[in-house]
Amino acid sequence: MPIVETRYEHIELDKSNVPIISGTTMKVIELVLEKTAYGWSPEELSIQHPHLTLGQIYSALAYYWDHQNELDKDIEKRLKKVDSLHKSSAHSSLKNRLKTKGFI
Repeated sequence: MPIVETRYEHIELDKSNVPIISGTTMKVIELVLEKTAYGWSPEELSIQHPHLTLGQIYSALAYYWDHQNELDKDIEKRLKKVDSLHKSSAHSSLKNRLKTKGFI
């Protein structure tokens, strides 16, 4: 699946040039978002993700810090997409039908 190795031992770029942790499907930004949202240390991240080694976690964090501007733009783009989807689903016909039936 991954096609490009990086100088980070545990990080590869997938076909879309998204950095992922080698041997997994976990994106670097997913780990960074968890660290940011919950304030978890690398050791706490390893407890939450026992399938990841500390080396993989530290490598992902190092990759993030070395590519912070690029990855922050990607995170912002993803958040805008989520907001857009949320706003467009606010008036969905399913939601309206559930409301009229008193289910929500």
